Amino acid sequence: MEQPIFERDPSDPAARTDPARKEINPLLKLVLELGPLMVFFFANARGEWLIERFPALSNIGEPIFIATALFMAATAIALAASWILVRSLPIMPLISGIVVLIFGALTLWLHNETFIKMKPTIVNALFGIILLGGLYFGKSLLGYVFDSAFKLNAEGWRKLTMRWGIFFIFLAVLNEVVWRSFSTDFWVAFKVWGTMPITLLFTFAQMPLVMKYSIEPAAEKASSKDQ
Repeated sequence: MEQPIFERDPSDPAARTDPARKEINPLLKLVLELGPLMVFFFANARGEWLIERFPALSNIGEPIFIATALFMAATAIALAASWILVRSLPIMPLISGIVVLIFGALTLWLHNETFIKMKPTIVNALFGIILLGGLYFGKSLLGYVFDSAFKLNAEGWRKLTMRWGIFFIFLAVLNEVVWRSFSTDFWVAFKVWGTMPITLLFTFAQMPLVMKYSIEPAAEKASSKDQ
C-alpha cells in the first residue's frame, strides 16, 4: 500500500492495521512541535547577543524580526524532520507551519511585528473552527493529534474534540487581548510561559475523560479480529 503524503485519519481501521504506518515517539513529537516556539522565545530574548556573534543578523532588524526569521526556519526543519521520520506530514503542525511561514514572511517583508503577533490568533481560531466544524460533519479530527498517545472510542473522541475546539477559540481571544494590551516582550514571554502552562493544565484536566473512554488494547485487538 502506497504511503500517503498526509497522516491517515486515525478513525480509519486501515490506518491502525497498516503495517507500513510509522509513529513518532511521543516525546520526540513534542520536541518537534514545541522546539520552534522555544527558538522564537530564545531569539527574541537574546537578540542582541545573537547579533554580536552573528553580525549578518543585524540586516534583519530588531530581535523580534530575528526571532521571526529563526522561527520560520525552525518550523520548516521540524516539518522536514517529521517527513523524514514517518514519510507523512502531520495535519495540525502543517497548518500551523503554513500560517507561520505566511505571517512570518509578511512580518519580515513589511517590517511590521503585528503580523507575527496575529499568527497565534489565526492558528488557534482556525484549529477551533476546524475541530468544531469537523464535529458538525461527524468527524472527530482531534484523533490526528492525540492518536499516538490515546486510544478512545467514538464518544470519547467526540467529547474531547468539542472541549479542545472551544479551548482553541479561548486561546485565540486570549492572544488578541495580550498582544493588543501589553508590550512585545511581554507578549513573547506570555506566549511561552503563559500559554504553554495554561495548555498543559487544560490537557491534564481532560485525563478523567480520557480514562473514562479509553479502549483497552486487548479489546481493540479483539475488535480488529472480528472485523
